[in-house]
Amino acid sequence: MTDSPPLPSSPAASTASAPQRPLASMLLIAYNQQQQIADAVKGALAQTYEPLEIIISDDASRDSTFAAIQAAVAGYKGPHRVVVRRNEANQGISAHLSQLAQMANGELLFVAAGDDISAPDRCERVVDFWLAHDRRPDLIATDLADMDEAGNIHERMSPTELDGYRSFDDWLNARPWLIGAAHAWSRRLFERFGPMLPGAAAEDQIMVLRAILSGGALSLREPLVRYRRGGLSRKRRYGSVDELIARMRQSNRYGLAELAQLQRDAEIAGVGERMRTAMAPKLAREQFIRAMFEAGSLAERAGLLARSPGVKLGLRIRMFLYASCPAVYAPGLWLKRTLRKRRG
Repeated sequence: MTDSPPLPSSPAASTASAPQRPLASMLLIAYNQQQQIADAVKGALAQTYEPLEIIISDDASRDSTFAAIQAAVAGYKGPHRVVVRRNEANQGISAHLSQLAQMANGELLFVAAGDDISAPDRCERVVDFWLAHDRRPDLIATDLADMDEAGNIHERMSPTELDGYRSFDDWLNARPWLIGAAHAWSRRLFERFGPMLPGAAAEDQIMVLRAILSGGALSLREPLVRYRRGGLSRKRRYGSVDELIARMRQSNRYGLAELAQLQRDAEIAGVGERMRTAMAPKLAREQFIRAMFEAGSLAERAGLLARSPGVKLGLRIRMFLYASCPAVYAPGLWLKRTLRKRRG
C-alpha cells in the first residue's frame, strides 16, 4: 500500500464551516479507470459541503489510473482534506470500501465510484437531509442521472424507494433494486457490524440490509450522481465459451461471499435463523454451481446432477453441460455475436 500525505486545507476551512455541521468523508474508489477517473476526482474536489475529507484510493489498477489521480489533484488548494493512496494488491470492492471506512473520520461516509461524477452539492444536500431527520438514518440513497460514455446526460435513474423498508420482513418480501454509487452511510454501521468480508462484488445490498436492521434507510429523490454507462457495471459480451464460464464462476464466488456476509450481519442483528431459512434455496444453488465446476470427473458431476433435489432441474442440466461439454454453447454465442454485428 502507498499513501500520499493529505493535501493541506485552506486557512479559511476551519472558520467557513459551522461547528455543528458533521465531518463527512467521501470514499472515491478506482480500478482500471484511467480514462474516467479525472472527472470523478474533479466532482469530489468541487463539493460545496464543509467540513469534508476526500479519500481517493486506487485498488492496484493495471493501467495508469493512479497517475491520473495524482495529476487530477495536483495543485489543489481548496478547503477539503484530500488523501491519495494506492493498494499494493487488488482487494475488491467490499474489502476496499471497508478499508477506507476504517481510515475515514466522518460521521457520514459517501461512496463514489471512479467512473461516475458526483454533483457539486451532493454531500451538502445529503447532509442537510440527514440532519433534517435528526441523524437517525444509517443509509441515504439518492437518484442518479444516466450518463453515456461521452458524458451526455440521459434519463433520470430512480432506484427502489427505501422509506418503506422498516423491518427485516420488508427486505425479505422484496429485495430492493439499488445502485451503491449513490449511497451515503453512517459510521454507526461499521461500528456495529464491522468491516465487510472480502470477495463480494458489490456492497449495496449488504449496507442497505445493515441500515434496515439498525437506524433505517431513506431515499432522497434528487439526481446527485452522474452514473456512467459502459463502466465496470456494464453488461458483458463474451467472445468465447471460456470467457462466459470464467464470468459465471466469478459470479458464483461473488454470490457465495455476499450470502456469507448477509448471514453474518443477520446473526449480529438477532435474525440469523430467519436469514438462514430465507437464503437456503439460493445458497443451495450457489453451492451446487461451485461443486459442479470443482468436480474432478464426469462421474462426480453426473452424481451431482442426479442427487441435488433442492436445485431446479433446468439449472442442474445447464451447469452440468457448462462443466462437462461447454462446446455445446459455442454456436449460441456465435449467433449472438453475428446478430450484434448486423444490428451495429
